[in-house]
Amino acid sequence: MNAVEWAVVVVTIVANLAIAVADLVAAEFVLTNSAAVEVPRSWLPWLGVLKGLGGIGLLLGLLGVPVVGVAAALGLVCFYVGAVLAHVRARVLGNIAFPGCYLASAVASLYVALSW
Repeated sequence: MNAVEWAVVVVTIVANLAIAVADLVAAEFVLTNSAAVEVPRSWLPWLGVLKGLGGIGLLLGLLGVPVVGVAAALGLVCFYVGAVLAHVRARVLGNIAFPGCYLASAVASLYVALSW
């Protein structure tokens, strides 16, 4: 794995762990965004756990458990496709770039993980 591939996965890990914490502590921007796309507040802890597990799974992939890394990357891709669709469904397009960027990093990490 070259430095760029490593950096892509590390950025994805850090971003997902950070947003997982924001979900778990119910940060104000998370509450505002989830309300705008009609995601119930009661889902936030579960969504945070899923994002955190995705980040941890990618880390395990980097540390030598490739099947876990691939599964985590695939799970994050599915998760963020759902997030983008939630924004489209709710017609909240002003901040769709955020789930779009998370989706792009998950896709890039899946590409890297498939080469492990």
